[in-house]
Amino acid sequence: MSEKKLLRQVFLDTETTGIEIREGNRIIEIGCVEMIDRKLTGNNYHQYINAGRDSEEGALNVHGITTEFLADKPPFEDIAPAFLEYIKGAELIIHNAPFDIGFLNHELVLYSGQKLAGKEVKIEDYCSINDSLVMARQMHPGQRNSLDALCKRYEINNEHRELHGALLDSEILADVYLAMTGGQTALLLGENSEGDASSSAGLVFNRLPGDHTKLPVITADAEEIDAHQKYLNEIQEASGKTLWH
Repeated sequence: MSEKKLLRQVFLDTETTGIEIREGNRIIEIGCVEMIDRKLTGNNYHQYINAGRDSEEGALNVHGITTEFLADKPPFEDIAPAFLEYIKGAELIIHNAPFDIGFLNHELVLYSGQKLAGKEVKIEDYCSINDSLVMARQMHPGQRNSLDALCKRYEINNEHRELHGALLDSEILADVYLAMTGGQTALLLGENSEGDASSSAGLVFNRLPGDHTKLPVITADAEEIDAHQKYLNEIQEASGKTLWH
């Protein structure tokens, strides 16, 4: 029997010095949250980066990360190997992915020239990419689908988000994604669990609209069961082959 392959997803966000790459803007923060088979593992990635330039005023008002704070942080080329190893083989889930991927690939172009003798690498070489903004627009056409709007729609508390931060926004995106795709239970490993989910794990239930603390269990009555069986029989007769037979 083949071993089941685990689904590893990484929720990613970045902060940058500005919104235009062609104006020399760079990444100054990367935050990632890991989820395996719809369970948050606690194996997250977070890194501040010295971009070698000041943030534009508009960007600084959004993230509040100053040049002085970043002065002793490593440049992208120093963190690239560990970052690429972390995301390798995962499905990256990003809200408005073209923005973050554009900046990451720009950084990798610079990194390739400096460290890899011109051998170009890009994020898509290491993992697949899923844009949660595209997913939200398909699910909620004609509505606002920013991260803040989705938090409000799914009743996910983000009051602690006074400024944008890459790791915080990745954590919020993970909550939003779980709510959008079924609200599955997320498992957070305790700090001292060393991978043993049974020792100190806590269950965190993602918030969906309404009070779900007391969910009623409604069973089918005899008439409904009979109607269901008749419908299955009709499908069987029409198709000639069904999995339940």
